[in-house]
Amino acid sequence: MLVRHFGNQNTTNAYYGSITANGSGKFNDINDKALSELKKMGVDYVWYTGVIEHATMTDYTKDGIKADDPDIVKGRAGSPYAIKDYYDVDPDLAVDVKNRMAEYEALIKRTHSQGLKVLMDFIPNHVARTYHSDVKPNNVVDLGANDNKNKSFDPTNDFYYIPNQKFVVPAGYNPGGDGFKSALKDGQFDENPAKVTGNNVFSSAPKLDDWFETIKLNYGLDIQNNHTKNFVPQPPLWKKMKDILAFWASKGVDGFRCDMVEMVPVEFWSWAIADLKKKYPNLIFIGEAYDRNEYKNFLVNGKFDFLYDKVGLYDGIKRLIKAEDNATVKDISLVWQKESNGFSQHMLRFLENHDEERIASKGFANNPWYAVPGMVVTATLSSGPVMIYNGQEVGEPAQGAEGFGGDDSRSSIFDYWGLPQHQKWMNNGAFDGGQLNEDEQKLRQFYSTLLQLATRNEAIAKGNFYELLAANKNAEGFNDKVYAYLRYTETKRVLVLANFNRNETKLKVNLPKDVLEAFNIEGKPLTFTDLLTKTEFSTNNINKGLMISMPATSAVILEF
Repeated sequence: MLVRHFGNQNTTNAYYGSITANGSGKFNDINDKALSELKKMGVDYVWYTGVIEHATMTDYTKDGIKADDPDIVKGRAGSPYAIKDYYDVDPDLAVDVKNRMAEYEALIKRTHSQGLKVLMDFIPNHVARTYHSDVKPNNVVDLGANDNKNKSFDPTNDFYYIPNQKFVVPAGYNPGGDGFKSALKDGQFDENPAKVTGNNVFSSAPKLDDWFETIKLNYGLDIQNNHTKNFVPQPPLWKKMKDILAFWASKGVDGFRCDMVEMVPVEFWSWAIADLKKKYPNLIFIGEAYDRNEYKNFLVNGKFDFLYDKVGLYDGIKRLIKAEDNATVKDISLVWQKESNGFSQHMLRFLENHDEERIASKGFANNPWYAVPGMVVTATLSSGPVMIYNGQEVGEPAQGAEGFGGDDSRSSIFDYWGLPQHQKWMNNGAFDGGQLNEDEQKLRQFYSTLLQLATRNEAIAKGNFYELLAANKNAEGFNDKVYAYLRYTETKRVLVLANFNRNETKLKVNLPKDVLEAFNIEGKPLTFTDLLTKTEFSTNNINKGLMISMPATSAVILEF
């Protein structure tokens, strides 16, 4: 969840609206009732997004926080990934700004008291251009404080520099839109020499679509010189970043979702994660990763517990949900056969997060129910973790332009906004779904049932996997929009069928001879029970297959 979204009951949703106009959720909004409802839905971990203090256009100078220059901030609220102080939390999220850290610490304790664990962001590749820690521990040297700014690269520097050149704000940037006024809004930002921009832009004048609001951190990698590694002696940034992780772990945080991990040397992760786990052995690390050729490297050598499965499973399933011409379930086969073969339990699967289009948006499916087969596969293909994004379970459509992000089918991370569908479930703080209609309640119940099965059903949570496409190559109803597989242990077994077709599909499902023998069910009559709906399907002789009519864009998880 984006904390800024979760508790926000304000329905104004003005374009580029201020925090006063559009409101913001607070740490304190996430109360025991809200957390207990998430627990009931089948959630084990809550990833609180946007907790760490980041650059913003909102003025907190009265609270002793230096104002940021809006010319290098994206959106009125600012990006949660442009960190201003790694040792502080976002004042937007506090009821009492001066008490903001205590309010976050109370949320951590509350989350734990409901039997849930806490994840938060760690953004290791870049920081806000205005980075300055005003609450860091006394023994901490601030980022860049000892840098030699005359050198473009030095392994002892925390940043990369462009000597003899001043930073130039991207041409045409209108921070906060026409309605936002500020004495600092002048198209200028004083940074001399210019620092290298977060997405590896070695120019003093990054473009509007670059991560121009951020500066790149230097782990001793000479990027402009064939990425030469200068890791001995250890660059000072390494310890600084590990100490930041330790600071938050000491507050009871159970794990970190680490941003853009492939932009940071795997050697850093290997050292930092191993060192932190000596003191915090149960700490988990999730890596946002997009290079399928590097997955194994970051899991084995980088010591990550889990990595995003975006480029493989998410992309393939999205094509199927959208009924694109090139969509095929063979993409799902490729994931388990090649991409994550041998480590699929370490891949975090999802169909929504803050970076991606909402399922119910016009850019994706336009209908949250179209995602049912994809979500079932996402949650049951392996025994790894599955993630949903706040609002997904009630069909949040991300309609309209909020501000900086435009009308992009995403819930903005840059601007203050309320989530209309989620607000119906929130029901003025009752967190009971009281304003959801019957269809929306059914959708949330589907997610709840599925998430609980994913963690509590033995076959799905820890069983083996057996794909059934080869056995049904010429079977009735099977095409490249139907996927079928078994998950099983010695005592439990389920047959998963996913129909991505936009029409009803009659299937004859065959189980191959080796399966019939292994399960000792040859020639037997069998009853299959759909664990999602409790509907039963029967066959007099399993050797002759199971006949089942699948509605359009549907799925079943059949226990037998």
